[in-house]
Amino acid sequence: METATLQPLAAALPPSPSLNHRILTATTVPHFKQIHAQILRSGLDISAPFLSRLLALPLASSPSSLDYALSVLLHSPSPDFRLANRALRALSSATDPRWTLVAYGRLRRAGLALDRFSFPTVLRAAARVRGVAGVVAQEVHGLAAKTGLDADPFIQTAVVGAYTALGRAAEGRMVFDRMHHRDLVAWGVMLDGYCQSGCYNEALQLFDEMKSSGVIPDRVILATILSACARTRNLTSGGAVHSYIVESNLSIDAHLQSALISLYSSCGSMDTAQRLYDDTSPKNLVASTAMVFGYAKLGKIAVARSIFDQMTDKDLVCWSAMISGYAESDQPNEALKLFNEMHLLGVKPDQITMLSVISACANMGARDQAKWVHIFVDKNGFHQILSIRNALIDMYSKCGSLVDARTIFDETAFKDVITWTSMITGFAMHGNGRSALAVFDHMISEGVKPNGVTFISLLYACSHAGLVDEGRRIFESMIQDYRLEPKHEHYGCMVDLLGRARLLQEALEFIESMPFAPNVVVWGSLLGACRIHGDVKLGELVARRLLELDPNHDGAYVLLSNIYAKASRWEDVREVRNLMKNKGVIKEAGFSWIELNGHVHEFMMRDKCHPRSNEIYGKLDEVVKELELVGYSPDTATVLVDLQEEEKREAILLHSEKLALSLGLIDSKKGSSIHIAKNIRVCNDCHTFMKLASKVFEREIVLRDRTRFHHYKDGVCSCGDFW
Repeated sequence: METATLQPLAAALPPSPSLNHRILTATTVPHFKQIHAQILRSGLDISAPFLSRLLALPLASSPSSLDYALSVLLHSPSPDFRLANRALRALSSATDPRWTLVAYGRLRRAGLALDRFSFPTVLRAAARVRGVAGVVAQEVHGLAAKTGLDADPFIQTAVVGAYTALGRAAEGRMVFDRMHHRDLVAWGVMLDGYCQSGCYNEALQLFDEMKSSGVIPDRVILATILSACARTRNLTSGGAVHSYIVESNLSIDAHLQSALISLYSSCGSMDTAQRLYDDTSPKNLVASTAMVFGYAKLGKIAVARSIFDQMTDKDLVCWSAMISGYAESDQPNEALKLFNEMHLLGVKPDQITMLSVISACANMGARDQAKWVHIFVDKNGFHQILSIRNALIDMYSKCGSLVDARTIFDETAFKDVITWTSMITGFAMHGNGRSALAVFDHMISEGVKPNGVTFISLLYACSHAGLVDEGRRIFESMIQDYRLEPKHEHYGCMVDLLGRARLLQEALEFIESMPFAPNVVVWGSLLGACRIHGDVKLGELVARRLLELDPNHDGAYVLLSNIYAKASRWEDVREVRNLMKNKGVIKEAGFSWIELNGHVHEFMMRDKCHPRSNEIYGKLDEVVKELELVGYSPDTATVLVDLQEEEKREAILLHSEKLALSLGLIDSKKGSSIHIAKNIRVCNDCHTFMKLASKVFEREIVLRDRTRFHHYKDGVCSCGDFW
């Protein structure tokens, strides 16, 4: 750095009018250096006005400029703390607060005395800088104590603000508790610090202490507390704050109104939020975003989009809320379309946005879209963020590409429990139980402690690979070795494991031995096993138990109906279907989708809505004829409605995944792979159909159904016909 060399200035003499004018009109550091040279030649002591004007420049834009200004200050004949404070304040308002800390260090090394106005400026700058800033904050706090200023409320408040901003809320609270005089500002800084640190419950407790002490909160503090209530979805406390505002006849400004709307939206009380929003004029960004978020969380995605479209100015938070709403409402295609629109408008995403986009891509199972999102992540610098890498592992697993998922996993230097669990889950959903267990063993050897989700994935992996003994061992290890209490999900996985292995009686006994009442997930797992193995008697018992817990559970009616249909008990089937109709229970419609050249095509059973329907149905006829030559015969036993044999044959051949496959065969070449996704379980006939098609048409067919992946190649499925 360039350093100014100054000679001692002569005794103070009145500056010439021309020199004074030049000082007042100077606008650049080179210009000041010229004036400085003239001052040195003239022997005049006009350092104070010269420095005052120099310090008004944006010095933090250049390290050399900052160094020059500090050198002038420190080499002046009588540098005082007032000019030092001005220098610190000038730098603290700059974009990069680190220069304030640099200046503070230079002033300290030069032995320049600082006063009560110096410390808060440095502390506020330290609060904006991570890393060494914590050490600086401690050092400044210690210096204030040495100089006897640590009891000054002005400095104490700044110390509290610095510690809490640096994530050291406990230390900030210790200083706050030692304060003899705590004004409204001090309470506000501590409350805001708790909220910024995510200590929302502590903020609510402190707010109660504040009211008990007789300090009356202002609108800013009330908005902070409402934000804490919104974050914790504490409608009771939030409603009490709202009542306090009304009872105090406090006028509600736009900021406070937005905080109230955010509270009720976060807590799902959209009627109250809507009334407050209707009273807001003009509609501000924060309130509108809260409404979008609230409606999207409740699945009222059309209402959320309507508000979103009416917003003239949209920031990143608003875009992210809408994208997340689509992703969580099973509309991944809309989420990706909106992200593309946002990108074209030049709005740069953040980590939260990208996690929603990756989640949407994972739910859609579109590999081409996954590749595009991965490229975007790498180009925009998100690839080093661990949560993003974990999400990419999950995305590729759900898009059918375990190779890409494993590559990201292997290239991740630091792996947390979520990284390991994501890879275990990937192997599990692809039916590769042995690999899932191998990853778990590696995880343990690396010293990473598994959590409850890890064991759900492990049990899931054992269930879909038929690894009964391994599953029993994992379940016991979870309790004995890791002291984790199994939850309903773990018991559900164990019931599923035993049920798939045809150990239905053991599964029932396992349920009856549970330390708490089984829920619909646990009973549903056993009912699904009864459907697979055709156990009518046990199926009826389990269905009754399930419907006692949830009388409108559509899955229970559908599975029981399927059990009766498999046993050709058509009168019972009709009775269950009539019961569903009378109760207004609607069966989830099955559909499939396939991604080709970046576009997703959806199909329902017997679907003729696609613009290429004639071509698709023609291809399907061709495929059926080719497969019949190698022994395929439609398995009409899988048709679970009472139809004539020919009608059953027609119905089974028009399943949505067969239509998707036909389009895939039209638009692909031999040796390529076709990726299809389905929202419900693939039936036996379609499973056989895909195996034979993979061999006859020389394609790898990857089919994702509700619970797992099937990789069909050369007439064989990766599941080993166990699903």
